[in-house]
Amino acid sequence: MPQNHTMMQFFEWHLKADGEHWKNLSKMAPKLKEMCIDSVWIPPVTKGQSAEDTGYGIYDLYDLGEFDQKGTVRTKYGTKDELLAAIKVCQDNGIQVYADIVMNHKAAADETETFKVVEVDPENRENVISEPFDIEGWTKFTFPGRGDKYSAFKWNFGHFNGTDYDAKTGKSGIFRILGKNKDWNENVDDEFGNYDYLMFANIDYDHPDVQQEMIEWGKWLADTLNCDGYRLDAIKHINHEFIKNFAKEASSHRGDNFYMVGEFWNSELAACQEFLDQIDYQMDLFDVSLHYKLHEASLAGRDFDLTTIFDDTLVQSHPMNAVTFVDNHDSQPNEALESWVGDWFKQSAYALILLRKDGYPCVFYGDYFGIGGEEPVDGKQIAIDPLLKARCNKAYGEQDDYFDHPNTIGWVRKGVDEIERSGLAVVISNGDEGEKRMFVGEHRAGEVWVDLTNTREDSVEIEEDGFGVFPVNGESVSVWALPDEDTN
Repeated sequence: MPQNHTMMQFFEWHLKADGEHWKNLSKMAPKLKEMCIDSVWIPPVTKGQSAEDTGYGIYDLYDLGEFDQKGTVRTKYGTKDELLAAIKVCQDNGIQVYADIVMNHKAAADETETFKVVEVDPENRENVISEPFDIEGWTKFTFPGRGDKYSAFKWNFGHFNGTDYDAKTGKSGIFRILGKNKDWNENVDDEFGNYDYLMFANIDYDHPDVQQEMIEWGKWLADTLNCDGYRLDAIKHINHEFIKNFAKEASSHRGDNFYMVGEFWNSELAACQEFLDQIDYQMDLFDVSLHYKLHEASLAGRDFDLTTIFDDTLVQSHPMNAVTFVDNHDSQPNEALESWVGDWFKQSAYALILLRKDGYPCVFYGDYFGIGGEEPVDGKQIAIDPLLKARCNKAYGEQDDYFDHPNTIGWVRKGVDEIERSGLAVVISNGDEGEKRMFVGEHRAGEVWVDLTNTREDSVEIEEDGFGVFPVNGESVSVWALPDEDTN
């Protein structure tokens, strides 16, 4: 019986830019494995605009903290050697490593070039609001610190289809680059008319040389890191035909076990389903729909009908393709997609992703260890640890739902013979104290179950007919199970 798999997003937006992150991952790998984390999604490993850049303002795809470029050898997170060492330590501890790859844009070019553009309306990028004119754009990437090592490819304005700054006039806007066969890519999200353009110099995936270079880079990076998979950033802005080809090429190069998950940030389930169809299910997607349901539930309190929590979510419609999460670096406070799940509901939200049979759950570093910056947030390790242990040791077997009350829901995992003392009963309330009478199996009669969250000090004795009456405090979650033998 394979153990349940759990991912951790091993970074948050406000990590200190001290170059220590890869070393910290090496140190913490054994502890993560102990907490039943068996994969980590690490932040972008490639050189950004500066030593402080989170990695999403990407400069050189081939510089993993090896070359003196943009005022630094290391990235925000450390050097290439420290990165490779951290990946090996993780793998030696039974933890897979998924690298975050940013393929939508490039930033901090080495030189400007003059070329023709039209300005477009930011609210509707199909709407041209100027005559063609010349701008001086930051689009020439020559990588003087790296030269031709690993790749001789140099980027110029012909490899991009949009930019946001004219160095000649100091004007900012969204400028579509003109040229033969040059336009926004069509196979992208249709928000703002066409959402190909996101930021900086926008990579043109209709350009055959670009496609070839990026696919070759994808293979090179996986080989160089010897990583176990990729998290693909901002894919609703990238030609989905390219994403499909990139994923197929990476899988055939690294083998079918090379794991990929995409950030397709769209809360509409139909759009996510359509995208999975378009890319032939070559990767999983983060369940953005579920994240927003959890956020809504945390805002609405007892006015939210908990029986609907999984309606219109990816984990309900495509359980084998959903990576479930509560929060991430973009949804954390003061960030681009802020939609932070409130503290009072956080443990319940994690129970909903960690203790059910469907989805591949991802625990956020910021939730577990805390968030830094000017408005720090404490970590919730004490609330999350019991759920991780329960996922590891208890959350197996058939699942029966008791979603029969808008403010108090529950479910049972029946357990499996292969994992001793497995099985559990979960009850969540977003209103008053409550209880659920749930069936855990006649063979359980006489067993005494305890609340693994330590919220309730009482215990539940399973009745002769295999039912138990499982209580929960108001606005809380309780996870009832047979205690591990060493806790008796």
